[in-house]
Amino acid sequence: MRQYAETGLVAIDLANTWDEYLDDPERLPDTEALSRFCDELGVPGPVGDLEAVREVRERLRAVLACPAGERTGALAHWVAGLPVRVTVADSSGVPRLRLVTPENAGLAERLAVRSVAELLDVAGAGDWTRLRLCAARPCQDAFIDRSRPGKRQFCSTRCANRAHAAASRARHR
Repeated sequence: MRQYAETGLVAIDLANTWDEYLDDPERLPDTEALSRFCDELGVPGPVGDLEAVREVRERLRAVLACPAGERTGALAHWVAGLPVRVTVADSSGVPRLRLVTPENAGLAERLAVRSVAELLDVAGAGDWTRLRLCAARPCQDAFIDRSRPGKRQFCSTRCANRAHAAASRARHR
């Protein structure tokens, strides 16, 4: 059973490893959980410093929490401090820029660079403004709104049901 790979994007799944609805919101409590996260999302190499990965998660969540108009600047500021290289790779006969980390980079740096690359792919696919945080409080999960009208507010039906039930209770008081 997959526990962490909900979207298959490291950027979103890593951001969502903090869940306010749980008694203990930390979904990466130890290196064993981090190892499972990496295995599910196909992140190669040895598991590294858990605290450094949590710092990457917080930085990622801060970028995602920015309004869409400010998110690009926040992402650029984050990238400026990362050990990232740009290479050209062949993608079905078409050259494509790829972000890579140096070979000696730790897990946190590899996750950060992969997250940035995925966010750039999301932007390139035209979904940058559809990248949102859940409107249900206290949930702060990130998701890409793939609904046709582009008006989705909640990360899941769980959050939508909770928010709607709370609104109904408030109306009937």
